[in-house]
Amino acid sequence: MKVLVDTNVVLNKLLRQADFYAGSNTIFVLVETGYITGYVSASAITDIFYIAGKSLGKAGARDALRKMLSIFHPATVTGDDIYKALDLEWNDFEDSVQFVVGEVFRSIISLPAILKTSPAAPFPQLRPNNISRLLPIVTNSMSAFLIP
Repeated sequence: MKVLVDTNVVLNKLLRQADFYAGSNTIFVLVETGYITGYVSASAITDIFYIAGKSLGKAGARDALRKMLSIFHPATVTGDDIYKALDLEWNDFEDSVQFVVGEVFRSIISLPAILKTSPAAPFPQLRPNNISRLLPIVTNSMSAFLIP
């Protein structure tokens, strides 16, 4: 299963955000062990570095980013993706870009706040704290979330 992981899910893990750390950590473990293939939007990687740098310092943020990129793949963001995101006219442009890029993967792991503000997607939008319910499905390779 290929999934695009939202910026905030990554930040929750890297910065050990209490409310969502457990779910975010589970996603990292699933990616690291190969149960799912994780992607992070290339446009989000600079945001992750900037925000993580405020708490971890530049050297700490660089180390955290290297570790993240050793298990997650950058998801390409094209000019067409940016135009499509603009055409959505959502209040949060970053969410629009994540949504458009996530369409390629047909699944996205987001935070509940984003799920509430985004229109219904033609693909699953999963919450980090509920990802464990997919474990039996993922390990049996029988998920409706799998990409052919």
